[in-house]
Order: sequence, then structure tokens, then C-alpha cells
Amino acid sequence: MKNFSPKLKRLNLFLVLLLHVASCSNSIQNQPATAGGFQNIENALKDQFGKGAYYTDLTVTYNKSIGNIVGVTVTEIPESLKMGQWNLTQGNWQQNSDIIIEVPVGTKASDFMFQLGDTISLSKLGALVEQSIKKLKDEKQFENLTLSTARVFYPDNGDISKAEYFVNLQPENGGTTFRFRYSLNGNLISMNY
Repeated sequence: MKNFSPKLKRLNLFLVLLLHVASCSNSIQNQPATAGGFQNIENALKDQFGKGAYYTDLTVTYNKSIGNIVGVTVTEIPESLKMGQWNLTQGNWQQNSDIIIEVPVGTKASDFMFQLGDTISLSKLGALVEQSIKKLKDEKQFENLTLSTARVFYPDNGDISKAEYFVNLQPENGGTTFRFRYSLNGNLISMNY
């Protein structure tokens, strides 16, 4: 029996690690549309692509039957001019396409991309989702609102002063979409409902 003990220990360790990885991946699809939930999504992005990754597009879409879907256009090396479009659905990362970008002569590719951190933050975006839901509850007495889409909008020209957060909400059973636009510092730019 002693001969099997190291094998059993390795098998147990492997199973524990497998369950941990599965629960972490699964947990992203079930993260709430809150500052904390979106911070967990940001952490998953940093784990997948690195803390220094550069993005041109980042969207979190909620689907009632499968949970959160995270879509990004990302690169770890901006100077390569190569980016990938990726989706995280039901705990699985899948690359949809490769993209080759062009930048004006005399500029750096990173000038047209953003990183996650202090200036652009998914926890801030999650807090804005919470704020938008509260606003609709307080002003319009809407209940049971769910996230439809939350997105970081980053302009093609790389002008970070024009970057925005978009939040789209819907009643739990579908119907009207309520649209909010916020500046990076969280000021409401417009709402449409």
C-alpha cells in the first residue's frame, strides 16, 4: 500500500488543482454586475493576458442562460501590430480572430490602446452599473434590472480624454434597453430611456 501513496497524493493534488481552476473559470460567468464582480473579471483578464496587456476593445455582456460573456481585442506586445479577438464564455477562452493593425507613421501602436489599471478600471465600470441600476430604481421605480452590456469605449484615434464607459440595462424579462454613457471619472454624459 505504501507504493501507491505518492501516486494517490499526486492524483489528489491534481484533482484539487483541477477543481480550483474550474471554479475560477466558472466564477467569471457568474460574477455580479458590481464593482467587486467586475474587479474579479479584470483579475481574470490579467491572469489570461498579463498585467501589462493592451486593449482596444473590452465588453462584458450578460446572457441569462449562460452568464457573463467577456469579449476583448488584446495584445501583449503592441509593437508587433498583432492583436487577437478573444471571448470568455462559460469558463472557456476562445480566440475568434487575429488582427493586424496599422498606425500612422511616427506614432506607437500603444498610443491607440489602453491598459487596465488606475485610469481605466473594470471595478469603476461595475460601480457605474450599480449606479445606473440605482438611478432607474430611484427615478423610474424600475425593479429587477439586469446588465445587458457594459463596455469600455476607446476612440480609434487614441485620445484618452474621449474614452467612455457604456452601460446598457434591461428589465429582467427583456424589453426596453436603458443606455448610459459615463466619462472615465464617472460623470454621467448621457442617458437614454
